[in-house]
Parts: sequence; C-alpha cells; structure tokens
Amino acid sequence: MKRINITLGIACISAFLSMTNMNAQDFRDLDASPHDIVYFRTNKISPPKIKVLYGRPKKNGREIFGNVIPFGRIWRVGANEATEVVFYNDVVFGEDEVKAGTYVLYAIPGQNEWTLILSSNTDVWGTYEYEAKYDVARTKGKVSKAEFLEAFSIGFKDKGKHVNMVLAWDTTRVTAPIKILL
Repeated sequence: MKRINITLGIACISAFLSMTNMNAQDFRDLDASPHDIVYFRTNKISPPKIKVLYGRPKKNGREIFGNVIPFGRIWRVGANEATEVVFYNDVVFGEDEVKAGTYVLYAIPGQNEWTLILSSNTDVWGTYEYEAKYDVARTKGKVSKAEFLEAFSIGFKDKGKHVNMVLAWDTTRVTAPIKILL
C-alpha cells in the first residue's frame, strides 16, 4: 500500500510539473527592427486622424537607398510586416480619394521621386503578397535631403488644410501629401 501511495504521489507531481511546463510562455527577444506607432492629430487633445504602425530598421553603416533598398522596386516601407496606415476619416492621398479604413503603405523608391502606394490587402509580411490589383491610391513623393537619421522614421508635418506624411531615413526625406476630409 505504501508503495502504491509513493508511486501515485510521484505520478501526481510529474503530471503537475508537466502541466506547469505546458503553460510556460516563450518570449522572443526584442526585434532588431522594432515596431513603432505615430499618430497625426489636429491638436493635442483631439482624437487621431491618422495612425501609422511600422518597423524601424537601422542604417548600421550600410548604403540604404539604391543598395539595400534598390531603386525602381517595390519596398514595404520599413521592416518586417508591411507598414499599416489607418485613416479615421476619408482622405485625399495625393490626388486620390480614399475611404476611412486600414491600408498597407508600399513605395517604389527612385533617386528624385518615389511612388507611394496604398493597398487594401492588409496583414501581410514584407512585399511577398503585394499585388497591384489591391492598389487603392498612388501618389508621387518628392525626395529631399536633411539631417542624418540612424533609424527609419515616419512623421507628420501639419500644413493647415492638409498634412504631409514624411518618410525619413539616413539623409533622405520623402513627403506624401494628405488632405483629411471632414
């Protein structure tokens, strides 16, 4: 009887330990290119008008545009998952009217001008699932030069009746005009 109780006790402890292991979480290390979120608001207390969720790769001494990111080829705008843009109101992106909703932002970089693309095919990784049939809007963005930025960044510049979404990395800046419709 003693032997059965000891065996049963060991079996219970073993089962408990294996159940504890099944509930343990495996947490990943930080991504080399962490994600960030930027919002555009018309003032500090207003609800957001635009939200962008994007990966922030670093230059790390590399030649970025024309090398790591070739000119003339589709780019996911950032790192890892494709950049997601949420418009809380209808907007005009470049010259195309776009309904409120969630989109993926792609770009085709050029030396002096980029093509910026909004796609309705969301929740995608990189450019592997890019198809032009999902394009909602395209606009041209002018390339300019500014101070050096190690990590890819997206920001907004309020221009009164419209806002510029600014893509920035290294010394390159690209601006996409957006008009928020109310």
